[in-house]
Amino acid sequence: MVKKTKGDSPSRDEGKSNQEVPKVPIFIMGKRYEVPASLTIQKAFEYAGYQLIRGCGCRGGICGACATVYRFPGSYKIEVGLACQTVVQPNMYLTMIPFFPANRATYDLEKVKPNLESLVKLYPEVMRCVQCNTCTKSCPMDIEVMDYMAAAMRGDIAKVAQLSFDCIMCGLCTARCPAEIAQYNIAILARRLYGKYIASKSEHTEAMVKQIEDGKYQSMLAELMKTDEDQLKEIYKQREIEPEGAGEDWVPKET
Repeated sequence: MVKKTKGDSPSRDEGKSNQEVPKVPIFIMGKRYEVPASLTIQKAFEYAGYQLIRGCGCRGGICGACATVYRFPGSYKIEVGLACQTVVQPNMYLTMIPFFPANRATYDLEKVKPNLESLVKLYPEVMRCVQCNTCTKSCPMDIEVMDYMAAAMRGDIAKVAQLSFDCIMCGLCTARCPAEIAQYNIAILARRLYGKYIASKSEHTEAMVKQIEDGKYQSMLAELMKTDEDQLKEIYKQREIEPEGAGEDWVPKET
C-alpha cells in the first residue's frame, strides 16, 4: 500500500547523487513519472514521492509482501515481479498488490495425516486445478507451481514440499489462477506435513531441544534479561561468527 506525500521524499534526495543515470518514464496507477533507470520498482515509487506504508517488508526478496503486476503499451500480457527486485523499464504501467485474499484452512497439525485425503478435506479446490500453468508463469521465484499442484493432486506430499520450498507466499499465483486455488497455502500445509511426518529427524536439533528443555541455558538467559542495551550490543559484536567457507562440521566454541 502506498500513499502520496507532499514534497520530495528521501529517495528523491538520494537520487541526486545519480544525476548521470538516464531517466525512464513509468506509470504508477495511471500517472506518468520520470525515474532513474537504475531503480527498482519499490525505489521508483519512493523517488516519485510515494510513501510505502505496507507491502515493503524485507526489501530483499524474502517476505513476498511487494507483489507487483505491470504491463507495457500495446502488450496483452500482464507481467509480474517483486517490487524490491524488479528494475524499472520504460513505459511500464504498474501497481503493487501487497495482499491478495485467499482461502486458508484452520487445522491441528497433530491430527492431520500426510496424504491426499487430508489435502482434499482442507482444500477441496485442489482438485479443480486444470494444469493451465498460469500459476508457474506468474511466479516471481521461478517455482514450478503447476508441477507441485499436480503432485498435490496425487497426494505426493514430499514432492509438493520439495518443489515449493522457495515459495515466499506473495500470492501472485492465486491472483491469476482461473480455478481460484490458493496454491501457496496448500504448499505450506504440505511442507508442514513433510517436516512433521516424512523428513528424517535431525539428531543435533533434537539434542539441542533436549538441552533447552533440561534448563541448560536458563541461567544465561536470566543474565541477558538483566543486561542493559549497551552491554547487549557489545556482547553481540563479540559473538563468535562462523568463518567464511566453514564446512558442515564446524561448531562454535562452548561458552
